[in-house]
Amino acid sequence: MTGAADCSLGAALRALRTELDLPGAFPPEVLAEAEQAARAPDVPAHLDATDIPFLTIDPPASTDLDQAMHLERRRDGRGYRVLYAIADVAAYLRPGGALDAEAHRRVTTLYLPDDRIPLHPTVLSEGAASLLPGETRPAALWRIDLDGDGVAVATDVRRALVRSRAKLEYAGVQRQIDTGTAEEPLALLRDIGRLRAEQEVARGGISLDVPEQEIVEHDGAYGLAYRATLPAEAWNAQISLLTGMAAARLMADTGTGILRTLPLAPDGAVARLRRSAHALRIDWPHHVPYAEVVRSLDPGKSNHAAFLQECTTLLRGAGYTVFEGGELPDPAVHAAVADLYTHCTAPLRRLVDRYTSELCLAATAGEEAPEWVREALPTLPKEMAEGTRRAGTVERACVDLVEAALLEGREGELFDAYVVDVQDRDPAVGTVHLRDPAIVGRIEGGTAPLPLGERLRVRLTRAGPAARTVLFAPA
Repeated sequence: MTGAADCSLGAALRALRTELDLPGAFPPEVLAEAEQAARAPDVPAHLDATDIPFLTIDPPASTDLDQAMHLERRRDGRGYRVLYAIADVAAYLRPGGALDAEAHRRVTTLYLPDDRIPLHPTVLSEGAASLLPGETRPAALWRIDLDGDGVAVATDVRRALVRSRAKLEYAGVQRQIDTGTAEEPLALLRDIGRLRAEQEVARGGISLDVPEQEIVEHDGAYGLAYRATLPAEAWNAQISLLTGMAAARLMADTGTGILRTLPLAPDGAVARLRRSAHALRIDWPHHVPYAEVVRSLDPGKSNHAAFLQECTTLLRGAGYTVFEGGELPDPAVHAAVADLYTHCTAPLRRLVDRYTSELCLAATAGEEAPEWVREALPTLPKEMAEGTRRAGTVERACVDLVEAALLEGREGELFDAYVVDVQDRDPAVGTVHLRDPAIVGRIEGGTAPLPLGERLRVRLTRAGPAARTVLFAPA
């Protein structure tokens, strides 16, 4: 990790907010409504589940806690029970009110190096609606029973009051599980996570372990590091994935809902990926499925990391698709999940999750979805698409700015890198990863085709927050 902390980066971040027209402070009427809702949420018919010892697992600094879980063995000895509590945001928002309208304007929480721009006022998202330890909170409580192989055999969701007992972070969870000091509710995370990962393999799903850049802060300076995913994070993600699949099935059974969809990659994209595998000296026999090849890779190897980066091209095109009247859309499946799937586990940070939660609660109760939910469905896909695009733009722009600040004044220096992408139309142009500092940048200016997956000595030709980017050339 290398640090960058100067006024030019701060100024560039402020300019970015203006350029991208990012939301600023919440209007007074929104704050007033949030304060009132925090004092008096609408919880008339919630089941009392405060006796269940829930826990949360999140990054250490997180206070907007959407999910809490409790894992146990089924009393009949035939598998496991997942109890998953999701913050009940609808208990705090009046449909059509100022708070609701502002959430539709923001769509998602946005993360910047020096701050975050929340979907809801922090009095709710980090206070009254967050599943903070020791606090009684309204939630949508999922109960998903699994058999001994990790297959879901029964699902239920209803409103409940819950109380988390502990706020845990991933490194601590991993340490407890690895050392055998985790008590059973937490220790079962590994068992259930592994079983669900095996089910993912069986249905042809895929989770890409791509090395990701992460902006980190230390003593007021910002830097970049390649984020290594812990097994506990993958196990925890499987619980969220399980819930999203269960929610999609509930909506499909009732004929009304909104799915997270991803079409199968076209043959041309797969053919291009096979050419990349060949260029990177990765063995991909014709009879072996793409997902099986991906699971065999080691992201610590440069040619494998380059191929994983190429694999992300097959995951483009994800969107939100509404269906009503009993007929599922085409496509209905999320190709990476290899099943029906929806977003429902992060309502404090993502608009659509509040609506999927309401649809599933109504489906379980055998009732019609609330009118305010049905009225919003037609426009949700477009809202989510625009919000997701903006979040991606902000994330990439912030990383670009920190990269440019880290390398400011070092133009002309040489670095060791490896090539992770080469343009089809101009093979002398592509993308390189630097190991130290953790930079991903564009490379151009050479005359020979770039060696995909190979190490390459590169020269920095452009950097600095004013440029908002870094550019390399072959050395």
